[in-house]
Amino acid sequence: MQSDDAQILKRRVKTVNIDVHPTEKALVVHYDLEATILGEKGDARHEEKKNCQKIIRLRSLNPGTDIPSLARKVVEECKLIHPSKLAEVEHLLLYLQNRKKPSTKLEKEKKPVKPRELTPFEGMEVDEDANINKIDDYIELLYEGMPEKIRGSTLILHLARNPDNLEELLHNETVIGALARVLREDWKHSVELATTIVYVFFWFSSFSQFHTLITHYKIGALCMSIIEHELKKYDLWQDELEKKTKACEEDPDNQNLRKEHEKTLKKYQSLLVKQEQLLRVAFYLLLNLSEDTRTELKMRNKNIVYLLVNTLERENEELLVLVVSFLKKLSIFLENKNEMAELDTVEKLAHLVPCEHEDLLNVTLRLLHNLSFDTGLRTKMVHVGLLPKLTALLGNDTHKHVAMRILYHISVDDKSKSMFAYTDCIPQLTQMLFEHNNERIDTELISFCINLAANKRNAQIICEGNGLKMLMKRALKLKDPLLMKMIRNISQHDGHLKQLFIDFVGDLAAQIKQEEDEEFVIECLGTMANLTIPDLDWELLLKEYNLVPYLKDHLKPGSAEDDLILEVVIMIGTVSMDDSCAVMLAKSGIIPALIELLNAQQEDDEFVCQIIYVFYQMVFHQATRDVIIKDTQAPAYLIDLMHDKNVEIRKVCDNTLDIIAEYDEEWGKKIQSEKFRWHNSQWLEMVESRQMEEAEPYLYGDDPDTLEQPDLFYSTEGMMPPEPVLSPDFYSQFHSQNGDFNACNGADGRPATAYGFRPDEPFFHGYGSTR
Repeated sequence: MQSDDAQILKRRVKTVNIDVHPTEKALVVHYDLEATILGEKGDARHEEKKNCQKIIRLRSLNPGTDIPSLARKVVEECKLIHPSKLAEVEHLLLYLQNRKKPSTKLEKEKKPVKPRELTPFEGMEVDEDANINKIDDYIELLYEGMPEKIRGSTLILHLARNPDNLEELLHNETVIGALARVLREDWKHSVELATTIVYVFFWFSSFSQFHTLITHYKIGALCMSIIEHELKKYDLWQDELEKKTKACEEDPDNQNLRKEHEKTLKKYQSLLVKQEQLLRVAFYLLLNLSEDTRTELKMRNKNIVYLLVNTLERENEELLVLVVSFLKKLSIFLENKNEMAELDTVEKLAHLVPCEHEDLLNVTLRLLHNLSFDTGLRTKMVHVGLLPKLTALLGNDTHKHVAMRILYHISVDDKSKSMFAYTDCIPQLTQMLFEHNNERIDTELISFCINLAANKRNAQIICEGNGLKMLMKRALKLKDPLLMKMIRNISQHDGHLKQLFIDFVGDLAAQIKQEEDEEFVIECLGTMANLTIPDLDWELLLKEYNLVPYLKDHLKPGSAEDDLILEVVIMIGTVSMDDSCAVMLAKSGIIPALIELLNAQQEDDEFVCQIIYVFYQMVFHQATRDVIIKDTQAPAYLIDLMHDKNVEIRKVCDNTLDIIAEYDEEWGKKIQSEKFRWHNSQWLEMVESRQMEEAEPYLYGDDPDTLEQPDLFYSTEGMMPPEPVLSPDFYSQFHSQNGDFNACNGADGRPATAYGFRPDEPFFHGYGSTR
């Protein structure tokens, strides 16, 4: 701060008191800093006072420190402490020397990694009298025989269990180096020794600041070697036990074989307990180190995924919690996920669902959720019988959300949708839908239901009883577009399901006129457009709700969002099945509006296909056929699109042009001529592009004048024999409920739309890695 008349900044320091640090070996000096700004005449213009503190760390303080000498050194080096406070400093240092150290500093820095809250090595007998001051004696034990090594490492382990001792152990390079050397040389000779030393390094790995130390001594790589070796030993134990068991079964009366088998079994069980303790603490250490993705990549290169998946066959639940947690962390990377797929991980996880261990079940489901983003793995989940198991978990409040997400992913695949009909999944979901009173339905739940409703058998189960009525009532009340999307999926199925919607057509039409929520209106329009049933009086419906002006107004480019305009076009295609409706639409000027929209959306295959489909419907009716052929340029557009690269567009164009050619001779000739020109150009292009081989210089023989013979040239006339006259009765045999040919792919023969029946359609609702 400075002003024109401010000349001098005067500071004064006043020490208030000295205290000990609550957790560290340090003194805290509290003092006041007073600052005064003086004017030209020495008068105080501005004063400020601030409370400050300085921490004096005493890293060398230990039980043998000379307190008076240390106190004098502190007073001499810290100018904030007046020499008169020497006695007070000595007293505080003496207190620090004898104070029992709290374990809070490193605990605050500890980063929990699931499942860090579980103790990795329970039942370990340690010496409660272990003292950090005797660390040199413990190191000496590491250079003795095996019992002494185990004893020494056990004492050091007890010290490492206290986080406050870790920094002092770190500063003692001898102890860390000795432990690393003993582990590297003797881990094969004693499981107890290996477990104890790895456990010491585990405590260091619990804190990120010590990871460099562990990496320096290559403890992670050594742990992976230990794990691989132990898994091989496990396979040998199992083979031996299996041989003894088989021998007993072949000769059940042989008591010697029975006793030998019992002895081998007890030995196997004892070894297994010790081995799984070692595996558990080793995997824990690796899990902690994998916080660094570069270290995790090194583990992957050393087949960590293979080692983890092989361990899934164990029955130790605490070990399995750790292994599955590790796999879940790794599964977010594509390479790891692919390797898990090759190792049949899903099959090995299937036997863990369900299980009584809540933590194990939870982490297993989360791993399955990560894997369920892969199509092949979702199929495996169905094949191994996970579908009914996951369905049963929908009633469990703890696990139902993650179970539902997995089931949702499975329901994305059309082949798997039908499998849900053989479980009690759909009744449970229906009950959940109706349990939400006046609240919006959970996105996870409704997304799942939308997928299931796309299957006809599932839709029938949903509509059993008053199912559809209750869904419609709820959707209209809440104006929920997602619930209406589910209803729309139900409406696309033929047969009895479409008939159920007759009672609700009026309600849907009323929603279209209100236009409160555009997304909701889109789904209502789509639902009505699916109702291609002969019992529905479309003319009466259009007049009663005055829908024709609405449909025409929403054909103008830019009048609404493209999704809404597209649904209007599809709706017009449906109502155009009815002769009187087609006439009404033609008189209203909808056909020119469609042509204008076609010009505006000519780059969008979806719009083009659906607009052409409207023309196709209208050419069946005399009144609308004449309007399209004589008063518009629709046939010319159809000719231009006859050879479009989109298969659906070509199919609808061909079908529509065939009908136009039958009823209008002039357009028939143009269409026939265009077809000839196209086929002829294709043939000429093929001939011109074909390379002539040297061994066969002439494609049609040795005479170069062969192609010049006049009888090889044809006029346009007579090129294609005239087709017999066709009437609409002929086309009626191909005419499905909505008036389309069976050749057209999609529901009821209608051209496939982006709304459904697209194999590459993305998930309706996506989730992030829990992973």
